[in-house]
Amino acid sequence: MKFSVDRDVLTDAVAWTSRAVPARPPVPVLAGVHLVADASGVVTLSSFDYEVSARGEFPADVETAGEVLVSGRLLRDIANALPHKPVQFELDGTKVSVTCGASRFTLATMPVDQYPDLPQLPEQSGTIDGSEFQQAVAQVSVAASRDETLPILTGIRIEIEGSDVSLLATDRYRLALRELSWKPSSSDASAVSLVRAKTLTDTAKALGAGDVTVSLSSGQGVDLVGFSAGGLVTTSLLMDGDYPQVRRLFPEESPITAVVRTQDLIDATRRVSLVAERNSSVRLAFSEGEVTLDAGQSEDAQASEALEATVDGGAITVAFNPQYLLDGLGALGTDYVRFGFTQDSKPVEFVGLTEPGGDLKSDFRYLLVPIRIAS
Repeated sequence: MKFSVDRDVLTDAVAWTSRAVPARPPVPVLAGVHLVADASGVVTLSSFDYEVSARGEFPADVETAGEVLVSGRLLRDIANALPHKPVQFELDGTKVSVTCGASRFTLATMPVDQYPDLPQLPEQSGTIDGSEFQQAVAQVSVAASRDETLPILTGIRIEIEGSDVSLLATDRYRLALRELSWKPSSSDASAVSLVRAKTLTDTAKALGAGDVTVSLSSGQGVDLVGFSAGGLVTTSLLMDGDYPQVRRLFPEESPITAVVRTQDLIDATRRVSLVAERNSSVRLAFSEGEVTLDAGQSEDAQASEALEATVDGGAITVAFNPQYLLDGLGALGTDYVRFGFTQDSKPVEFVGLTEPGGDLKSDFRYLLVPIRIAS
């Protein structure tokens, strides 16, 4: 095997495929990246950890076709460190030489015949805008659990109904819902799947803008979801289990509402939470024309700050985990936030607004459980 390629092209492909290289592989060959150079002038890189697979291809000047398996970690580190010059790969016996300008590396090969076959990409289910998909996944992933003792909550639930897609995530303390449109291959498309939040986040971020093809296989043996765009392909096993019925948690109406400028509230929360002790809350007291934030219950430090707010329905005081509050505000992406309250102990709904009195940006909704305030 012998081929030459531009350094940046190689680095992008290696960065994509190395995502699926496990840090602690169950078998040694899974620590590798599989390279195949085709006589047609295409090089394919692939990786697999039995749950997630990644494959990328790029055009190259292929002098000799062939295949090889090398350490994914070393290949990534080397590709990132190479100077911005053409890179030449050449297999010589059981070693691979990587030459770029005056730099030369030699890598040991791994037994390519022991590397498992990657799962086939399921039949195309539809396409979605990459930028909108990336934003949607980023918005809901903040609410996904990081606690592996409840693995089902570490996933993002994807609901497909016709041309509508809904993404849902919860960790029991907050809930995020994002609704968006896509172009299904079939007008009566209907499916529900659960994908690990980390996998979905990494995939959406790496695929970037442009149309992303979504392929879903459920109830047909192996349950897989696949995404592809611009020569990059990834598949992931779907998670098993019954996701909780969380949609019904969103209130049908909010008798008390408050509108605040989002960035002002983010900045104020960051300031007052400096004195909040570990696992303590930031309190928000809403009254006519303003919201007052305060934190710190010890004699060492307290902080408070008042902001302008439009409050309808009466005064109310709630307390939040400051990081959960910041996560929700940061995910909105709008100039203003509207809080919807039912009672001071019930979950509070966050919805974005472009301006006070304007239309609600209800395609994204965030629900946060308040912390009980000691009497």
